Amino acid sequence: MELTPVTKASLKKGAKILLEGGLVAFPTETVYGLGADAFNPAALAKVFEVKGRPRFDPLIIHIADLKTLEKTTNLSKLNDEARRKLFTLAENLWPGPLSIILPKNEKIPGIATAGLPTAAIRFPGDSTALELISLSSGAVAAPSANPFGSLSPTKAEHVRDKLGNKLDMILDGGPAKIGVESTVLDISGKEIKILRPGGTPKEAIEKLIGAVQSYNENDNSNAPSSPGQLKSHYAPGKTLSVFNREEIIKKPYKEGEAFLFFDESAKDAWLELQPHPAAVFKVLAKNGQMAEAASRLFDILHELDNDESLTHIIAQLAPDQGLGEAINDRLLRGSQK
Repeated sequence: MELTPVTKASLKKGAKILLEGGLVAFPTETVYGLGADAFNPAALAKVFEVKGRPRFDPLIIHIADLKTLEKTTNLSKLNDEARRKLFTLAENLWPGPLSIILPKNEKIPGIATAGLPTAAIRFPGDSTALELISLSSGAVAAPSANPFGSLSPTKAEHVRDKLGNKLDMILDGGPAKIGVESTVLDISGKEIKILRPGGTPKEAIEKLIGAVQSYNENDNSNAPSSPGQLKSHYAPGKTLSVFNREEIIKKPYKEGEAFLFFDESAKDAWLELQPHPAAVFKVLAKNGQMAEAASRLFDILHELDNDESLTHIIAQLAPDQGLGEAINDRLLRGSQK
């Protein structure tokens, strides 16, 4: 399938496809999404079919206007404190890479939420996504535009290469700026907790609403209440192994392996101990900046995964703070095959 540049005309065409029950891949600030009308059960079923996604794994509903919360959620089921925290988060972190679990409106089909009484709602921070959503029904269900469990797409080319002609349109808006999926925060129950680390660091959330329960990889891994909770996810086709800094710099080179370091200092330390002219290596963040590392993670993994000379990817975990928590989550889940 040809990639479609983002124009006013192509956005109108994409919105029409969505309204008619079709599928449109489009850019967000996190990764490329596979969009379907959130109110159309048949279109939502196509998403699961095209991705090979199990029906028990819920989708995220993307909106482009806070007024759409009235059609997608039932905020009357939240207590006063939860509603206050919701609007504090919305005022400060939306549009942006944060999905919030809320009681769902009956207008949202059960297939979108895997039969759960809650829905993950996101107000993305990408102008293309917002315009497309606004021109359609106002609510678009959009998991990552890739086969289920595989590397997430941060470029339109990644979508084309993996899903090809299974879609009705692929809007090309260039590389995703953040490069890891949204943080998923559950405020629908007694405890406010992070279900998936992502593009909004925990620290930014707690600064606004106080302490939240940390993400726990053992929670609901077999019965997810949000996307990205399954133990094996975000995986390349090649074997992926992960190590901390001390471990990776002592790892000897073997033929067919590629090394993915977090920063230049780790790469230099490894080269000093394990010099080898045939070694393939990449660096996520030359100066150790977490935002750069996150934005490059999936793109580099795609590149290494497509290299036929390689059989194994050896990756370094990031410092476990800020976006590092999301980077490490993706690496660890990608290594569980």
